[in-house]
Amino acid sequence: MGEKVYDTMKSAGVWNIVLGIVLIVAGTALGVMNVITGARLIKGKKEVTF
Repeated sequence: MGEKVYDTMKSAGVWNIVLGIVLIVAGTALGVMNVITGARLIKGKKEVTF
């Protein structure tokens, strides 16, 4: 019975680590995309007239 609990805890721990890595990668990718988009907006600021 105790081994089943440890196996469940191990699986949960592994999935938490995997999810954490995926979120770090996704967050970094989105951050880079935001910086690139912001740079394009600043670059195109000259062409905007009011």
